[in-house]
Amino acid sequence: MTKPPEDFLSVLNARSQDIFKKIVERYLDTGMPVGSRDLSRMLQVGLSPASVRNVMADLEDLGLIAAPHTSAGRAPTQEGLRFFVDAMLEVGAVDERERSQIASHIEGRQGQVEDFLTEASQLLSGLSQGAGVVIAAKADMVLRHIEFVRLDASRAMAVLVGQDGQVENRILDLPPGLAASTLTQASNYLAHHVVGRTIAEARKVLAEQRAEQRAELDELTQKLVDAGIATLSQPSASSQPTVIVRGRANLINDAMASEDLARMRQLFDELESKDGLLDLLGDAEKAQGVRIFIGSENKLFSLSGSSVILSPYKDANDKVVGVLGVIGPTRLNYARIVPVVDYTANVISAMMARKR
Repeated sequence: MTKPPEDFLSVLNARSQDIFKKIVERYLDTGMPVGSRDLSRMLQVGLSPASVRNVMADLEDLGLIAAPHTSAGRAPTQEGLRFFVDAMLEVGAVDERERSQIASHIEGRQGQVEDFLTEASQLLSGLSQGAGVVIAAKADMVLRHIEFVRLDASRAMAVLVGQDGQVENRILDLPPGLAASTLTQASNYLAHHVVGRTIAEARKVLAEQRAEQRAELDELTQKLVDAGIATLSQPSASSQPTVIVRGRANLINDAMASEDLARMRQLFDELESKDGLLDLLGDAEKAQGVRIFIGSENKLFSLSGSSVILSPYKDANDKVVGVLGVIGPTRLNYARIVPVVDYTANVISAMMARKR
């Protein structure tokens, strides 16, 4: 389990922190481990390679750095990168050129919501030299029509029609001895209360009016209305998130350099299957701002060993409806990419508000 930053800060003196920071910065810049001789030249305070090696040994004992393969140098571990990001990362503002590029490309995009989400993914890929990713929750259907259609003596089909023309059919069991007129009455009651509302809003309204329903409906119709409410609560295929990924070639090129194409294939398989994406959306709803996952910290990307920088974006009602960000190797330029992802999420949120 990863230790909190204060645990490491309490045992590292200024010299150790400086050496560790130099190791991480060199790794993020070049992807290469660094040795004690090179480190001694990089430090502002003169230290012999032997003194630097002693500090590196202490950092290695703490699990913050390690020797990759047979290299004589050291590189940060996943735990070391997490400590650096949490305790030492200095995040600046998005520079004016990138700010203008992001705003103009996304705000100037015409068409459907998915069009400017795709543009955001493409932009993030280009700016990070990684892959840009957008995970968008499917919008909750706004109901235009609902009715029950009897299939046989014991079953009916609830037909839900959205304002965008989307149709969903769900099967439900009928109470014994149900007359055709009761089916019609229940359909009319539901339609009266749910049309123009999202499925989530419809469930809430019907639940709140349950006491009034009892006075207005007979027992069989009440059972059918209850069955209709339960039907509205069922998940559907349309609840699966939309995933937009641009810049996969950047990850493949990086993997070819590290001779680790297998982990990139695994990453693409995980994204295509969409396993775990709803969990990421759930995490985003609780998050305040940018989240950084390094290596195995998130199960979706654990096998690929990638780093992921994500930020939630919201709709006109200030509700989190998706996440966007960058996938790349663990040696991402966190200080530069974090504010870029954050700013892009803010631009998308503003666009979503105007789409209301």
